[in-house]
Amino acid sequence: MLDLYYWPTPNGHKITIFLEEAGIEYHIHPVDISAGDQFKPEFLALSPNNRMPAIVDNHPDDGGDPISVFESGAILIYLADKTGRFLPTETRARKTAIEWLMWQMGGLGPMAGQNHHFVQYAPERIPYATDRYVNETNRLYGVLNKRLEGRDWIADEYSIADMAAYPWIRPHERQLQNLDDFPNLKRWFERMQSRPAVITAYEKAAPWTNRPTVTEEGKKLLFGQTAKN
Repeated sequence: MLDLYYWPTPNGHKITIFLEEAGIEYHIHPVDISAGDQFKPEFLALSPNNRMPAIVDNHPDDGGDPISVFESGAILIYLADKTGRFLPTETRARKTAIEWLMWQMGGLGPMAGQNHHFVQYAPERIPYATDRYVNETNRLYGVLNKRLEGRDWIADEYSIADMAAYPWIRPHERQLQNLDDFPNLKRWFERMQSRPAVITAYEKAAPWTNRPTVTEEGKKLLFGQTAKN
């Protein structure tokens, strides 16, 4: 049994997609980020950056004590190496899959996240910030659309690169993006959306998706942090 510390955000969905695809038995521990669960000492012991998701592998390959892993990209690589699935072992193919995983981690995720913040959560509309991140999200959609020309999957074979990118494309309307402008990306998106494991991963989120991801009180916790608090 693998323990998953999770909340139904794009980064959380990445991990449930992998676990469902790989058929790994896991137990979800909800981390309500709007209630401040990510600051509890027991969670910080697993994820010192106070961000979910995190996992605990109770049966690591070395046979030793349980291993905890934080950061969604690191978790995907760890699970892929553990299972021998969804990350090629051949040098060049592995390099490509990790490149596109890092593209999501360093580009698509942070930029779409800022898009969400200024479009959905900012107490006042700031045109410069909104335009900056909506346009950068659009540019990144274009990069992925070009990559997917003539390909079914981002790294040629289905991999953790696809699992990482999909949850950040899924809320495209909230990001003020139109998938019809990106035909290769749209075909890939529909292919991802129809995978049984992806469907099940999102169904697993059902107990928490009807609750607000970020409440007004939660905004104070999430958007006002400094090193002192």
